[in-house]
Amino acid sequence: MQLKILPKIKSPADIRDLSDSELLQLSDEVRSFTIETITEIGGHLAPTLGVIELTVALHKVFDTPKDKIIWDVGHQGYAHKILTGRLDKFNTIRRMGGLSGFLKRSESEYDVFGAGHASTSISAAVGVAEAQKHNGDNFRVVSVIGDGSMTGGLAFEAMNNAGHLKSPMIVILNDNEMSISPNVGALNTYLTKIVTNPIYNQIRTEIWEIAGKITFGRKSIQKALRKVEESLKSFLVPGMLFEELGFRYFGPIDGHDLPELVSTLDRIKDLKSPALLHVLTKKGKGMVSTNVDDEYYLDAVKFHAVKPNKKAEVKIETSQAVKNAPVFQDVFGAIVCEVARNRKDTVCITAAMREGTGLVPYAKEFSDRYYDVGIAEGHGVTFAAGLATQNVRPIVAIYSTFLQRAYDHIIHDAAIQHLPVVFCMDRAGIAGEDGPTHHGALDIAYLKCIQDMVVTAPKDGNELRNLLYSGLDYSQGPFSIRYPKASSINFDQAGQAELLSIGNWEVCRKSTGKTVILSVGPQVFDGLTAADNLSNQNIECEVVNCRFIKPMDYAYLQSIIGRFENVVTVEEGVKTGGFGEGVAAWLVTNGFKGNISIISLPDEFVEHGPRDMLLEKWGVNQKGIENSILSLNESVKLQY
Repeated sequence: MQLKILPKIKSPADIRDLSDSELLQLSDEVRSFTIETITEIGGHLAPTLGVIELTVALHKVFDTPKDKIIWDVGHQGYAHKILTGRLDKFNTIRRMGGLSGFLKRSESEYDVFGAGHASTSISAAVGVAEAQKHNGDNFRVVSVIGDGSMTGGLAFEAMNNAGHLKSPMIVILNDNEMSISPNVGALNTYLTKIVTNPIYNQIRTEIWEIAGKITFGRKSIQKALRKVEESLKSFLVPGMLFEELGFRYFGPIDGHDLPELVSTLDRIKDLKSPALLHVLTKKGKGMVSTNVDDEYYLDAVKFHAVKPNKKAEVKIETSQAVKNAPVFQDVFGAIVCEVARNRKDTVCITAAMREGTGLVPYAKEFSDRYYDVGIAEGHGVTFAAGLATQNVRPIVAIYSTFLQRAYDHIIHDAAIQHLPVVFCMDRAGIAGEDGPTHHGALDIAYLKCIQDMVVTAPKDGNELRNLLYSGLDYSQGPFSIRYPKASSINFDQAGQAELLSIGNWEVCRKSTGKTVILSVGPQVFDGLTAADNLSNQNIECEVVNCRFIKPMDYAYLQSIIGRFENVVTVEEGVKTGGFGEGVAAWLVTNGFKGNISIISLPDEFVEHGPRDMLLEKWGVNQKGIENSILSLNESVKLQY
């Protein structure tokens, strides 16, 4: 499509002068430009395609950036970026040094609140609305949240508070029946009942058409008709959930009908109390099927995020063995199916991430033992703890970064009660182009400090099998396994599980030299390659697979004191509170006098970019290990 209007939009102010036909043309151009750009460079596609008309309408009606629009998650914020002065940089999105894939306060004054985790926008909007009162300002506040994010308890905590405070704000519920996977749960059923109640929608429309034609006593008549409408809602709409929480409910309306969106937003923008506008959209509009439900769901999942085409793909050299090995999430999916066939007491739990955690095959084969709790990680963990009290063995599959949201539940509901819940954390370490909101940099530190928690990391797919079976065999308390968004390096589909002794490390390369490399996870292979290269320079290193981060192998640590002068630890996590600090503290306390070098992620939020490039930047790879050991061999100074 030839772009005629979009290149002229330098800020939302330019949108406000457009005619209705020009607004429609602008929406078509934004959709076409987004599809063309994202299919080439990769990124989140389907979410933003569903809200393009809504985004145009919001910037048409509201005086941004004075008026504040707060987007939930940010997957749906690409059109917002395009229309707020970032058109020329849009092809850098999610690339190292380019635009963030999420909203980012430091990137634009139009990005009021940044978030990569769901269900935050209403809470943030309540804060912004209340700050307006404190500061004596005068602006409007809008929160845009998807029906998937509404499954998170935080959204309802915020609505409850906003209703109590009577904060003047508008919540726009973008209802597309999807998060990443199709939505689940009672809320989804409730919204469907609202949407599919033709009697209510027909009568509601006729009531307000009548009101609009009355020329005398309009206010009194409209007040009476409003009471009729509210009674109708009470009778036909189950629970009047939103109104009972203190929000005036409007809708549902067609989220792709731009004139209706503009008209509706214009009518409700100056309400002095909380309002909720329910809009119906199709995730991936313009690219996915909208005729057959099954096709819609499959395509919406497929196009939630797309990979770059070959022309734009960043080339990173990878060994053939690594290329041929499945990624960890697929290995996990295969192993839990294998476990389920062998152990009838196991179940799997995830939080709206069936595809991302590799559980699609499990959900199909063991549907009666599969639980998707929605975007509700805290509930998922406590739910798992409840199952564990009744001799069911739950496997909780949640990204490392998302499990942070359930931290108190891990401690209070699982660990304190010594319940055997197995936590499997995908995206541990660098998560790539999703950036700091999704990097799993903290899980070693935040789990290692929990009493009685076992913390582990497999070096490859085969060891993931061993650790999962070992975790299910362990009954003294919770057990965690972390693995990255990367190749599993080695995986034998027909392999047999080996139960590992808790706390036992594996010496992968023996040496009589002065240096030992203690590696966590797949960095074991970086350590092995580094040791081979250094051997050519007459520097001999022992390499240890520290698959148990907690408890550590104290017998092996004791042996270090008398055998080695240099200790190098390697982990794909932050240094503070991490594995390396734990090793250093134990060694120094027990009399080690040598040099210690900790290779880890920095004490700062790592930007977005390809995983391998970020690991190279921070030295958490083979080259970083070699440089650290060369430096140690040139220095006699204690480096910890």
